Amino acid sequence: MSKVTKEIFLVYDKECPVCDYYCQVVRLRESVGSLTIVDAREPSELMDDITAKGFDIDQGMVLIVGDRFYYGSDAIHTLALMSSRSGLFNRFNCWIFKSKTISYVLYPMLRSLRNLLLKTLRKTKINNLNKSKNVKY
Repeated sequence: MSKVTKEIFLVYDKECPVCDYYCQVVRLRESVGSLTIVDAREPSELMDDITAKGFDIDQGMVLIVGDRFYYGSDAIHTLALMSSRSGLFNRFNCWIFKSKTISYVLYPMLRSLRNLLLKTLRKTKINNLNKSKNVKY
């Protein structure tokens, strides 16, 4: 039996402690491939692609599976569907975010909490889309 693996990248703001924890503990099923996590604050071709597609990395993580890009709630929903069920965190993650509707409803709230945390920590925005007056949270 041959295993089909895809290149899978998760691009997020590594300076967000909650995002960093999530990205470090989420595990994918072996059958879908291995996950490479990418710090959105570091220049890369992936960030160039994300910016070219108009995704605001300050407003959502990006999951890239092969040539498909998933943004924000779609990223967290797709991760849940691909995740292993090993460990309490991954089972909980799948249980919550396997529903596209629940992911869509919860993601903006989680993003708001993230933005508040980053403001409290006095972090700057990544501002990959170079929006004016978009430097601080």
